[in-house]
Amino acid sequence: MTRPLDAKLSRIREGNYSPADFVIADAKDGDMSMGVATPGFRTGPDGKPTTQPRPLSDYRDDMRKMTRSGMVDVMLMSLSSAEALTTEGVFAGSDVTPAVRLNDASDIWAYRGASYRKVPAAPFRTARLDRALKVADLGLYAATFYNDLAQDAATLNAYTAFRDEASAAGMRHFLEVFNPAFDIDTNGVEIGHYINDTIARCLAGVSSEEYPLFLKIAYNGPRAMEELASYDPGKLIVGILGGGVGTTRDTFELVSQAEKYGARIALFGRKIYFAEDSTEIVAAMRRVVEGVQTSEDAVHDYHDRLTKKGILPNRNLEDDLQVTEAVLK
Repeated sequence: MTRPLDAKLSRIREGNYSPADFVIADAKDGDMSMGVATPGFRTGPDGKPTTQPRPLSDYRDDMRKMTRSGMVDVMLMSLSSAEALTTEGVFAGSDVTPAVRLNDASDIWAYRGASYRKVPAAPFRTARLDRALKVADLGLYAATFYNDLAQDAATLNAYTAFRDEASAAGMRHFLEVFNPAFDIDTNGVEIGHYINDTIARCLAGVSSEEYPLFLKIAYNGPRAMEELASYDPGKLIVGILGGGVGTTRDTFELVSQAEKYGARIALFGRKIYFAEDSTEIVAAMRRVVEGVQTSEDAVHDYHDRLTKKGILPNRNLEDDLQVTEAVLK
């Protein structure tokens, strides 16, 4: 079925974008990275987190809630979660596009005790395309570049092999390009510009038949975002990832600044799931993008809405109004 995502992407490519076309994806594929700790930890009688993880059902309950709310355009999941929700009929007749993480290179193996992120990523795929296609025709492929010839060539070869399989199977994809988890030598060039060039070079030889629908990258500041977003706007649609939880102001500033400088998609995981109310935070993100509220006003309004629902905020208002992520300051 045709869903709003495709119509929004078409308008963006045609140069007819309006803030109402801004795409929001809920990234609920954390179990491919964090393992048992993905849903977070139970709260003790004193209201503080314990060391006992919450069950996977809590994580999937939020997927169901967000999908049924219609507040997001895309629900990104692990294949196992996508199968579970599809079997239940969660996406039947829904405007939300289901998507599956199709590779899990070692730089997302960030579970308790793991140290894989200290070294360059090893390309790896768990999900099989033929299985994934039974629940979604859209998937995420992720890559990380380190300015290391052998490492980056292996990453590019793995991406080529994936595209061959995906094209043959009829699987659409979007491309995530991470910043390396540790500092790399870029010969004095800012990391954002290095990432931009790796993306443009990587995709220059990719035909339209196998081109990613859009990108998912870290926000590396206004100059880097504007540069990439204006590079080939009729074809290359830029989206941002959310990163850590941060404050509520961080969430709103990130979508506000990124959209201002050319991003057309926000793909947030922890910033949505670990908010006090996931549907309220996404509704507020949309108001900020559409210019209804400033990021600061949106924090005040968000707290007011939580109070009316009887939900205790994670932080007091003063703390939640702070911008704590360096790239946003």
